[in-house]
Amino acid sequence: MADLIPPTPAPSDAPAPGTDHGTLLALLARMRLQSDFPAMSDSIIRIQGMASSETESVGSVTNEILKDVALTNKLLRLVNSAHFAARGGSISTVSRAVSLVGFNGIRNMALSLVLLEHMRDKVHASLLKEEFVRSLMAGAIASELCTASNESEEAFIGAMFQNLGRMLAELYFPQEARAVRSLLAAPQQHLTEAAASTSVLGLSFEALGVGVAQSWGLPEGMRRCMRKPGGEPPLRPPVGLEERLRWIATAANDIADTLQRADPKDLPVRLALLSRRYAKTLGLSPEAVQKATLLARKKLIEMADAMEIQLPASSGSAQLLKTPSEDSILPTEDFTDTLAPMALQATPVEPAEATAAAPEPSAADILTAGILDITHAMVEDFKLSDVLRMILETMFRAMRFQRIIFCMRDTKTDALTGRFGLGDGVEALAKSFHVPLKASDNPDLFTAVCLKGADTLINDATEARIAERLPAWYGQQFHAPTFLLLPLAIKGRPLGLVYADTDQPGGLVVDEKELALLRTLRNQAVMAFKQSA
Repeated sequence: MADLIPPTPAPSDAPAPGTDHGTLLALLARMRLQSDFPAMSDSIIRIQGMASSETESVGSVTNEILKDVALTNKLLRLVNSAHFAARGGSISTVSRAVSLVGFNGIRNMALSLVLLEHMRDKVHASLLKEEFVRSLMAGAIASELCTASNESEEAFIGAMFQNLGRMLAELYFPQEARAVRSLLAAPQQHLTEAAASTSVLGLSFEALGVGVAQSWGLPEGMRRCMRKPGGEPPLRPPVGLEERLRWIATAANDIADTLQRADPKDLPVRLALLSRRYAKTLGLSPEAVQKATLLARKKLIEMADAMEIQLPASSGSAQLLKTPSEDSILPTEDFTDTLAPMALQATPVEPAEATAAAPEPSAADILTAGILDITHAMVEDFKLSDVLRMILETMFRAMRFQRIIFCMRDTKTDALTGRFGLGDGVEALAKSFHVPLKASDNPDLFTAVCLKGADTLINDATEARIAERLPAWYGQQFHAPTFLLLPLAIKGRPLGLVYADTDQPGGLVVDEKELALLRTLRNQAVMAFKQSA
């Protein structure tokens, strides 16, 4: 590609190319030839483009994450790590995680996990994971360096994505990335990474990352944070939020680079020097910078464990996953390099051998954990919609439904109508759900089930005796061969309905224990209505 497009070096503060830049268009086209790039791009665009209202965001991001079972399981492991445990005990639903951790926090974790999942099973996967861990380290440090808690999420993703271009180059252009590394390693060249990547790719790693971020729809503020500022760090914290976040992200990446590449015996001195270099810019003392780094390293180890990241012991990033000690923080009073050999060092600990992957939880396990999670939520002040979403999510994950929809009584029409759900296309399908509650001589199957309050499993909706009793809207919109109906009632009066389906005839088998747990969840929904009334 370098022979098609001449190098055009530019300072790092120069504006990144737009999506119509010739080089970027060529690179994006090449990426799209890879089988999994469109899927990654679509996931990031959908997660980033969630509705801005908190209610819509919780439902939208939950549904998006639940489409990927592996992503769901890793995210729940992550939010149950020690870092988040104090926020609400065991968390077994994505809905609950979003409520406790916050939409932005969950979004950032999901984006990180999406990137990681698409780096697996590559020939050079180890190198990719090293780069990912280094970027994750930078994000964790940036989050800890923020003096304002409401800035930490943006700082995390900004610092991590400062190296998006380098990660994408490693992922999709391994030969070009290797050529860049060779140029940087050549002592006679004295090239910066920006100059080396520009000479090979026709634009810098940074410009590539910012251009791709623009095509993904990431906001301008985040894209600006991905561009490293030029010059020396200012002697006071920048007033503007965007400029402050850029310097936080830059400091975090410099520290992460040092943690990854420095000789362990020189690390305390190197960190002390960096802490002094950026302290005034960050509005922190050098000691606070080092303590933030220590805390970030501990959190990274938890995150890497939750994400099941394993690196060869010989790799540079492997030392990032070794538990640091307080002794690794060297006091920042005056010192000289001659004292470096006498700095107190923690004894290196070899990483423990990888244990076998934990078995997948059973449907009953997921249902039981969800019931406990919902019970904890209902002890506190809760929003009815949040609890109902948690109930639906628990059922959806445990039973591997294709779709699940919650219906509620509309007093004006005296009918149950679809309100929200999870699964493919539920936003549109929920609107077509309409179950009249007036008794008649020949009620359809849905009306009869809800008036009787009878939990019902239809194994084959194509059978003539079943098909003739299905309402017209169901045959036109749903076509599911197997579905489950769990009516909700208070004092015998229909209140709501949980509808769930699968795409295979007889595709839903519910044993006695699972049925009892599903009914408990349904009863929790009834209880939530009573408590919120």
